[in-house]
Amino acid sequence: MKCPFCGDANTQVTDTRENDDGDVVRRRRRCVRCDKRFTTYERIDLKHPHIIKRNGNRCEYERGKLVASMELALRKRPVTTEALEAAVDRIEARLLAVGEAEIASVQIGELVMKELRKLDKVAYIRYASVYRNFADVGEFSSLIREVQPPARPKRTPAPASSETRHDLFDD
Repeated sequence: MKCPFCGDANTQVTDTRENDDGDVVRRRRRCVRCDKRFTTYERIDLKHPHIIKRNGNRCEYERGKLVASMELALRKRPVTTEALEAAVDRIEARLLAVGEAEIASVQIGELVMKELRKLDKVAYIRYASVYRNFADVGEFSSLIREVQPPARPKRTPAPASSETRHDLFDD
C-alpha cells in the first residue's frame, strides 16, 4: 500500500480490526519513510448494478459518489466517519440484495434518505431538499414537520391552594 502523503510503497500495518458484520477490515498503517499514519478499508469487491439516471443514461456504480453526496449533506454535522461508512455499507448491501443488473438512481436516493434520517435529521433535510427538488417552501416545511418529534401536550396548572378544591367536595 502506497503512502498517501509521500508516495512510498513501504508501509506497515499497526492495527487491524473487522467491523461488527465482519465484511470490512479496517487497517491502521504507518509509512516507514515519513512516519505518517493513515487508515485503509478492505472490503469484498462485488459487482454492483449499473445506475439508470433520471435522464435515462446509464453509468457504473461508484462508491465514491455515494459517499461524497452523503458527506455533503453531513457537512459540519456531528456524525463520525465510521457511522457514515456503516450507512454506505448498508446501502451497498441492499443494492447487491436486489440482484438486478440495473437499478434506478431514484431507488438509491431513497436508500440514502432512509440512512441519513437515521444518522442526522438536518443532513436528511439537506439531502431531501436537493434530491426532491422542492418547488416551494410548503414542501420544505412539510418535510421538517415530518422529522420533528411530536409536540408534548401542555399541562394544565394545578389549583393554587387546597381551599379551592375543598368546596368541590362539600355536601
